[in-house]
Amino acid sequence: MLATIEQTRLKISKNTQAERKSQLGQFFTPARTAQFMASLFTAKDIFDCRLLDAGAGIGSLSSAFLERCIAAELNFKKIEITAFELDNLIHEALNNSLSSYKNRLPLAYEILGDDFIEQAVNRIQFNFSNGFTHAILNPPYKKISSNSRYRLLLREVGIETVNLYSAFVALALAMMDPGGEIVAIIPRSFCNGPYYRPFRDFIVERAAIRHIHLFDSRNKAFKDDDVLQENVILLLERDGQQTDVTVTTSTDDSFTDLVTHTHPFNRIMFPDDSERFIHVPTSPERNIIELSTAIHCSLEDVGIKVSTGPVVDFRMKDHLREMAESGTVPLLYPAHFTGLNIEWPKLGIKKPNAIQRNSETEKWLYPNGFYCVVRRFSSKEERRRIVASVVQPSTFGDAEMLGIENHLNIYHENKHGLPEALARGLAIYLNTTGVDENFRRSSGHTQVNATDLKMMKYPSRKALITLGEWAKYSDDPTQIIIDEQLEKLIA
Repeated sequence: MLATIEQTRLKISKNTQAERKSQLGQFFTPARTAQFMASLFTAKDIFDCRLLDAGAGIGSLSSAFLERCIAAELNFKKIEITAFELDNLIHEALNNSLSSYKNRLPLAYEILGDDFIEQAVNRIQFNFSNGFTHAILNPPYKKISSNSRYRLLLREVGIETVNLYSAFVALALAMMDPGGEIVAIIPRSFCNGPYYRPFRDFIVERAAIRHIHLFDSRNKAFKDDDVLQENVILLLERDGQQTDVTVTTSTDDSFTDLVTHTHPFNRIMFPDDSERFIHVPTSPERNIIELSTAIHCSLEDVGIKVSTGPVVDFRMKDHLREMAESGTVPLLYPAHFTGLNIEWPKLGIKKPNAIQRNSETEKWLYPNGFYCVVRRFSSKEERRRIVASVVQPSTFGDAEMLGIENHLNIYHENKHGLPEALARGLAIYLNTTGVDENFRRSSGHTQVNATDLKMMKYPSRKALITLGEWAKYSDDPTQIIIDEQLEKLIA
């Protein structure tokens, strides 16, 4: 039956306009992914199964679950499925999928075309009897604006989140019976960053994380829909006691190179992390950053800060200049930096090299000095997610101030420059393989926010200065040499 559903999925997906997919946040689950997701549910002594499939699509996930029941891997005397699907154009395909199992299983189901968020909030508010024992979800992926009706509805039941996918998971969790299990495929973006902090809180306060699956390739989980998003599959148990977490990885949805490891929860969520970032270690070995007792300082301990570059160019368009002229100061973009070094002015980058200094721009400028900067966005093909460079004041002659564009993060001391050795030491440390590996365990996207950098651990100020003194006399060191310096530093 799954093979037939898969053919239907490919046909509908091909014939559905990209605009409609985007509008609904609708990307159907491939059969092999659905089978893997269904395989994560544990066999329990439950007579009656009440399965929630929110954003059910054409029924691929529910069907994969029912296939396990047919194979007697999951045994229930009664199975009830509540399938929410807003797109009524595919209700017929969904009904065909579910009805094909009625003669083989003690199955009853309902297909609801209602808005899931609205209906779920109503059920929670009015203490709808009979919570769900299972939920299998491929929720829509679409941002929720801060003043939208959805945000107001979600707040009524204590859920604060910024995307439909996290809203669906939180609502499903709220409607689960104790011991109930949720399997969901969702973007990895919830693992870190301030916007998803309330969602992470909601999860860990109500459920145990039992399993995390990570796709190594960013574009393979939903390749038929050209989705470029790093996805994870989660298994959550409502009111479960948190123990070790199984982490699996595969390159793509063929799962032919599946690798499995088990990790204590304190490697998934660090006990002293107030932001509750979720890390996904891909090997049993601890990273050099984790192992070192010398890397334990916060930025406050080091005595510095990190901020997002304040110059948003499209808002200050009238003040930008292609090249420096009288009354301007240098304006720095990521394109001005190559490796640890800086090139300014730079021709042919399609970006201005200068910004006027006047009463409207003054508050957005930094005094000329040594700074460490990190690109906020790295290309998908780049070796490292974190790419750090050094701002060198001699590059700009007698310029008193600098403009730092919004696509850069900048380390500073109260909006002033750093000692040269500290700026260079920071850049060397941030460019190590160990820092990059550690960052990737909690971040699935190519964006590096100032909050991410604030949450990292650093060597002491003294150790960073020592690293920087070495860097002063090292001309464009290789990655191997940079990593060796970190090992010497923490030995």
